[in-house]
Amino acid sequence: MVRLDKYLAQMSMGTRSEVKKFIKSGRVFVNGAPASGPEQKVTEEDNVELDGEKVSYEKYVYYMLNKPQGVVSATKDNTCRTVLSLITDSSKKDIFPVGRLDKDTEGLLLITNDGALSHELLAPGKHVWKTYFVRVMGTLGDNEVECLEKGVDIGEDKLTRPAKVRCLDKKELDMVPEDPGYPGEDESCLELSICEGKFHQVKRMLAAVGHPVLYLKRLSLGGIVLDPGLAPGEYRRLTQEEIAALKCRSKDIAGKCE
Repeated sequence: MVRLDKYLAQMSMGTRSEVKKFIKSGRVFVNGAPASGPEQKVTEEDNVELDGEKVSYEKYVYYMLNKPQGVVSATKDNTCRTVLSLITDSSKKDIFPVGRLDKDTEGLLLITNDGALSHELLAPGKHVWKTYFVRVMGTLGDNEVECLEKGVDIGEDKLTRPAKVRCLDKKELDMVPEDPGYPGEDESCLELSICEGKFHQVKRMLAAVGHPVLYLKRLSLGGIVLDPGLAPGEYRRLTQEEIAALKCRSKDIAGKCE
């Protein structure tokens, strides 16, 4: 059992002080009767309503964040701002980023408190596809593309798994998230999809074929695509359809390596 004000705050109905005001003003009902006070105890089995709308218990929360540069993918850091500091509407204390993006990398990052789902997305044997928009030095030739698509040596015991590469022309650049640097002279852009998550993997792969990364942004993960309406630093909750897609382990949805 938990206090009613804490329950409502955990369900993102407002801060503890805000929901206390809701309760005292008669806007909250429990099992059809007006709430007796903020200290009233409830369970997930009780029917709690705010302004006539049922407040369902939510064990897990799922957020899509457009991670900006300069923020670290960690729950705590002594020197840098963390991605969790950007999630301001969740009272869940146990949320964490699913995986990580480098400090200077932007784009899609999932935030949740669902440890089982995080394991499904990150476990090496699951091979969930991740797609990135990349701006690099120089222009990739057919040989470099072929190397990436077959697997390259980045100093590990094995070559990387085969990637998917799509070089972008200027027309296509209008259809991808805005790159603050835009391709300059002797620079080019591509979409790169990989199904592993080694340390600095994208940067190491492009460096291995002679094209250092200048800008990197993750566009999708496991079938979930970054919402183009989210500016860097903004976030939203995942829809039920997106959550279901993440949890579906079929080959078509999860995008396993073949």
